Amino acid sequence: MRKLLPLIGTPSAAHPGGRSALTCRFRCGDACFHEVPNTSSNEYAGDVIAGALARRSMLRAAAVVTVAAATGTAAAAGAPPAGAAAHRPAAPASARKKPSAARGLRFAPVPPNTADTVTVPEGYRQNVVIRWGDPILRGAPAFDPERQSATAQAGQFGYNCDFLALLPLKGERGRQLLVANHEYTNEILMFRGYDSENPTREQVEISWAAHGLSVVVVEEDRGSGRLTPVPRHPLNRRLTATTEFRLTGPVAGSDLVRTSADPGGTRVLGTLNNCAGGTTPWGTTLHGEENFNQYFANGSRATDRRYGVGSGSTERKWERFDKRFDLAQEPNEVHRFGYVVELDPYDPTSTPRKHTALGRFKHEGATVRLTHDGRPVVYSGDDERFEYFYKFVGSKRMRHGTSRSAREHNLTLLDEGTLYVARLTGDSPALEIDGSGRLPEDGEFDGSGEWIPLATATADGAVSHVEGMTAEEVFVFTRLAADKVGATKMDRPEDVEPNPVTGKVYVALTNNSRRGVDSNPAADEANPRNANKHGHVLELTERWNRPESTRFAWSLFLVAGDPKDPSTYFAGFPKDSVSPISCPDNVAFDAHGNLWIATDGNALGSHDGLFGVATRGDRRGELRQFLTVPRGAETCGPVIQDRRVLIAVQHPGEVDGASVERPASTWPDGPGTYTRPAVVAVWRADGGAIGV
Repeated sequence: MRKLLPLIGTPSAAHPGGRSALTCRFRCGDACFHEVPNTSSNEYAGDVIAGALARRSMLRAAAVVTVAAATGTAAAAGAPPAGAAAHRPAAPASARKKPSAARGLRFAPVPPNTADTVTVPEGYRQNVVIRWGDPILRGAPAFDPERQSATAQAGQFGYNCDFLALLPLKGERGRQLLVANHEYTNEILMFRGYDSENPTREQVEISWAAHGLSVVVVEEDRGSGRLTPVPRHPLNRRLTATTEFRLTGPVAGSDLVRTSADPGGTRVLGTLNNCAGGTTPWGTTLHGEENFNQYFANGSRATDRRYGVGSGSTERKWERFDKRFDLAQEPNEVHRFGYVVELDPYDPTSTPRKHTALGRFKHEGATVRLTHDGRPVVYSGDDERFEYFYKFVGSKRMRHGTSRSAREHNLTLLDEGTLYVARLTGDSPALEIDGSGRLPEDGEFDGSGEWIPLATATADGAVSHVEGMTAEEVFVFTRLAADKVGATKMDRPEDVEPNPVTGKVYVALTNNSRRGVDSNPAADEANPRNANKHGHVLELTERWNRPESTRFAWSLFLVAGDPKDPSTYFAGFPKDSVSPISCPDNVAFDAHGNLWIATDGNALGSHDGLFGVATRGDRRGELRQFLTVPRGAETCGPVIQDRRVLIAVQHPGEVDGASVERPASTWPDGPGTYTRPAVVAVWRADGGAIGV
């Protein structure tokens, strides 16, 4: 009988943040223990590619930006930015109206806990929709953890599900199309007796097949909110680390992405470390390639170091079985990862695309909104300490309809346009930003910002807006381009999501334990706490509420942590009436405009969870915990529908010292079974709308 590990409630002091060392080892290649890749001062330009330093003055941010909100209200010099009144500390609780909660959030908050299960509010029910290893393709066998094979895994649901999308399926009543990312594998929890120094070829090939994406039709039980997969449906699909993908946009065919296996520089095998993502108005899904660096061995160039590629062997040792993961043999292979992937889930024969015009970095995800004339704007965060967040403004308009010509046209929308990076300027004196998280005298952390153009891609070529870099270099070495133009270093910018009701944009910043520590950059108004363990959420208002604008106002909507901690802030809502939250990661919206936040690495000693928070009205800032996930797990991929919430439970049981032989969790199938990442659906027992 396998022995269950005791609960590890408090992370080791040697490991920063709230996540286990085992998770960081397999998910991001121990990024927490490596030197910060961004060593730029952002004061002068450094030509890393050529190896020579070219000094020039930094582009200066405007101290005040005129911002006009959708209502026509302007924020001029000496006045707060648009919407600032809504951010001021709220009236005392005794002076406010007291409905049970904001509409959409009327459920009994789940208290922080360490239960080894998914805990949901009273009056709600749940079911496991699909697990790692469940068969989805015709011919795939039932999951047998003791007799795994690469062939079986290629037809089964992948490992460590993250981003989720539920799409309509016309003509099939009660059915929807589920699309899931599979971010990474943890071989210690997948294989009995795994030897990390000597993995077998079969184990490596199983891991290749467990990465990537899954598309599976799911069916709703009419008497409840329960969802179950429909195996062998013709739309079901697996995409893995060996599936063919197509490079598109300004880098396709470049010398920077040509390899011995692909001398044309347009065909790539696989997608890796897909974290968050998004859906498009034209019916496709987007998937961000995040910690791709950890899969490549023997990096030696300055550009490799800037992306965190190591100089030795990798954790999984894939380079022993395929030379493309050995940069000493295939130095350009790493340049073919770190993009946003677009998938047409309605066409199982289509070749997914990697859109190079959206830049190459550790994409947490990609979310889309349209300009007033129908052009796409894509937001994306680069998930690492002191990295940046970006947007892409397309130059081509979306075509409506489902004809083949419309769909083919829309699949090219993300290949032409301008890529920007954000620079934020605070409006408080520097002396008031002391790293403690104490609010400045004006009562909030806020200011103005600008989107700095990096490069523009057109049908006839591409143009760089960064001195000393070609357009191809900008799109491949996007971090370097952002360094050169003086972008604002943020505390791990992750998911970025526009509010469909108000148009404001929300950026989850998970944490940064290195902020203000040693020689690393100290706190600034957009990142106001040194040694930031709990993270924060930034709210951004584009000028005139137009997503294509190059000016914006910003404020911190939430400064996370224990509400009893004076450094926390909940949009001015009384802190004795909110749930504690730590490490915001994935975000989503409901139909009421409430922001839903999934956490990753809770540093408060309880398990990760899903939270809803009102973004407007007199309950703005009221945050309530909706669920918690099992021991060692992370909450991912929230989908908030009127009558259902869907989450991905990623890496359950992933705590230090855990293995197949010594599991730290018995979820989801109980004692004596393998711990398996899975998708969970939650609904109201009475069939009513969520939180109403």
